[in-house]
Parts: sequence; C-alpha cells; structure tokens
Amino acid sequence: MTSTVPPRSTGPAPAGDSRFSNEDLLPVPQADRHWTTYNFAALWIGMAHNIPSWTLASGLVALGMDWKQAVFTIALANVIVLLPMLLTGHAGPKHGIPFPVLARASFGMRGANLPALVRAAVACCWFGIQTWIGGQGIFILVGNIFGGWTGAAQIGGYPWTLWVCFLVFWVLEMAIIYRGMETLRRFENWAAPFVLVGAVVLLVWIANKAGGFGPLLHEPSELGWGADFWPVFFPGLMGMIGFWSTLSLNIPDFTRFGKGQRAQVWGQTLGLPTTMTAFALMSVLVTAGSQQVYGAAVWDPVELAGKTDNVFGLLFAVVTVFIATISVNIAANVVSPAYDLANLAPRRISFRTGALLTGLVGVLIMPWKLTSTPELYIFTWLGVVGGLLGTVAGILIADYWIIRRTRLDVADLYRAEGRYWYRSGWNWRAVAAFLTGSLLAVGGSHSAPGKGPFPEDGLIPFLRPLADYGWAIGLGSALLLYTALMLGRREADPDRVGAGR
Repeated sequence: MTSTVPPRSTGPAPAGDSRFSNEDLLPVPQADRHWTTYNFAALWIGMAHNIPSWTLASGLVALGMDWKQAVFTIALANVIVLLPMLLTGHAGPKHGIPFPVLARASFGMRGANLPALVRAAVACCWFGIQTWIGGQGIFILVGNIFGGWTGAAQIGGYPWTLWVCFLVFWVLEMAIIYRGMETLRRFENWAAPFVLVGAVVLLVWIANKAGGFGPLLHEPSELGWGADFWPVFFPGLMGMIGFWSTLSLNIPDFTRFGKGQRAQVWGQTLGLPTTMTAFALMSVLVTAGSQQVYGAAVWDPVELAGKTDNVFGLLFAVVTVFIATISVNIAANVVSPAYDLANLAPRRISFRTGALLTGLVGVLIMPWKLTSTPELYIFTWLGVVGGLLGTVAGILIADYWIIRRTRLDVADLYRAEGRYWYRSGWNWRAVAAFLTGSLLAVGGSHSAPGKGPFPEDGLIPFLRPLADYGWAIGLGSALLLYTALMLGRREADPDRVGAGR
C-alpha cells in the first residue's frame, strides 16, 4: 500500500499538541501540492456526473416546472454555491490545512468538532445514498445481461444479488480511498472524461432512436412564471444549493493539495457550474428522447440504458455507472468525514480509520427512504441539510475573510492554550451564531400533509416563512451575528481576536 494522505509538514505545526494533530491533519508542504486547474476541473466533472445529479431536473419537473425552468434553477444554484466554495477553498492553497483545522480558528480547538461532526453526519448519509443507488444501477444493468439475476431469492426484502452489488460497490470505494489522496487524484483524472463520454453516448443513442427530442421540450410549465412558480422556485433553489453545500465547507480538504489559488479558482469555476448545467440539460434532452421512443419519459439513466438489447452497450453502461458513482462518492462523501472523524480523536483515528467508519455508518442507515419522493428528497433532505451547512459556511467565511483577513497562525491551530483556545477550547460566539442561524434556517421546516416528516405549519410556526430560503437565511444570519460578536471582542482586545480566554 502507498502511504496515506498528506506527508508530515516540515513547518512549525508538527510541534503541536498530539491531542489536536496527526499526519493526516497537518499542513501539506508546498512541495507536495500537485493539483492543477485540470485536476480540480476533473474533480468536479467526475463528481457532477452521477445518478442523483442527473435526476435533479426530473425532481423539479415532477414539482411542476418545465425543462427550461428546471435547468435555469440548477444553473443559478450552482453559480451561487460556487462563491462560498471559492471563499472557503482559499485557505487550502494558502495554509495547506483541511476543513476541520480551518474550523478551529472560528469554533475553537475543541469546538471545531461541532461543525466537523455535522458535516461528517451529512456525508455518511450521502455515502449510503450514493452507494445504494450505484449498487441498484449495477444490479439492474447486470440483470439485463444475465437472466434471472433480478429474480433471485430475497434477503431482507431484496434479492441477494442486489446485496452482492451493494457490497462489491462498497469494497471498491473503500479500497480506492484507503490508498490516499494521490490515488483519488489519478482516479478522477481519467474517470471524469470517461463518464462525460458515457453521458454523450447515451444522448447520441437516444437521439438516433428518437429522430428528435419529442414533445417534452414543448410541454408547458404547470406553474407558469407567476404566483404559482415562486413558492416552488425558492425552496427548489435552496435544495439545489444544498446539493453541493457540503463541499462548500470541506473544499479545503482538496484545495490544500493545489499548486496555488489560480488552480483552485479556475478549476472550480470551469468545473462546477458549467458541468452541472450541461448535465441537467443533457438529462432533459435524453429524457425527451425517451418519451419519443417509449411513449413515457424515463428520467432514470440506469432504467433507460437497461432498455437496450445490445450486450456491449449494457456493459459500457455498467462500467459508466460504476465509475460515475464511485467518483462522486469517494470525493464528496468519504474524504470529508475521514478528516472530520480524525479531528475528533487524532491520536486514535487516522484518515484511513475515519474513511472506514464513514463506510460503516453509510451501511447502517436506510438511505433509500430519503429519495422516495421529490418532496422528501428536495425539500426535506436537501433543504434541511443546506440550511444547517449554510450556517457553518457563514461562520467560516466571516472569520476567515472579515475577522482575520485570511491571516492565520497555523502553529496555534495545533496547540492547546494558544490563540484559538478561547474558553476551554470553545468559542461561544461561533456556537451562538451556529445555533441561531440553524434555528432560523430550519426551525420553520414544514411538509405538505403526507409528504414528509414535519408539521404542516412548521416545527416553529412563526419561522415557517423563512424555511423556503434555508441556506441563504442560515449563511446570512450566522455571518452577520458572528461578525458582530467577534468585532465587539476585537474592540475590547484588538491584539487577541482568537485568544478569548
């Protein structure tokens, strides 16, 4: 096996308290930062091309939008989420530190575990969702090649062959991430173009069979652009932002390996909004073609690919689904919790151990329930997650850009009783901003009768009007409150912004 993620830094940080550092959390030395603009763009291309992001447009169409409104909503959401992505990502190339270490500057040495565990919990759920969906995809496609595969004896309500696909998928993901970040970088480099080619092949195939893209592209919106549209648009927009709000926090886990700011800024700008918009448009065109060919819109790319009777085509689809899902799941949902859990107990949990724990938690949850309906998936899961993570993003951005102007004492990020110790390792100002922002962002969460877990009037009825704007409310309120509290602290003690003992 190759060594795990970043090599030991030669700077001052290794002298830090072992309670707060291990080889995986220390700054990446400048000589070991190899990621280029292409690497970051390839990372996003690989992550964006997956089954859940393909079906985002279908979720919005199912809620009443036409294809133009759905693609517009997805494009706008990814332009918006790019901004916090670049702002938090700046700390990676400049200081070489991962997300949980960056969070120590604002939350405190111990307090950083709060946002880290929130992010880790979300990632574990996403890992389970992606692994299950990927396993199902392989199960369906292989079932079309080998007769009787899908009709095998059931265990726990599902064919045992589906459990085999799920397990194989899980093992391969763990094997790749176990070899470290350089292995991930190399995997993403060739996975990204391969998956892109696979999506184009699917588009060309259905266009050839359809002889055009059919009536779906001319189907009018059920909502129009008036009063019925906006109550669906804003929570839908927040849900689409919530799709990548996870990475807007832990993107330093990747940018710390970047050659410089130019690489991460251009790589992410070229990779994220363009790819997600193009992928949404491609999914609409392919689905329109399926409606023309089969008389009904088929939004699931696995189900559509399974309709071919060409064995080579099915095998190509199997490999494409395999690579696409592994690509996004490892990068988006294993790297972050591996670091986050390592930050919880650096002496006992390494990057590899954290990755294994993530995989185990992802197996223990029941992710299929989160994607059972568009309302539950977009409004409940993505909306609530976006609200909570937007709050953390607001605090990180306020601390790094407004309070500290991007300057950090890196050695003190690994040392107890230093600048970022605050009171017993906790910065109560960040905790107060997080709790307040979270309450405002998700306190009014509501569900239509029979459509979700929340009361119709909202958890806290008077906050119900804010729930449709959860990510923006969480980010904005936490940013403003944290800034006000910390500027007040600085005025009282201008030379010790972070040493709030």
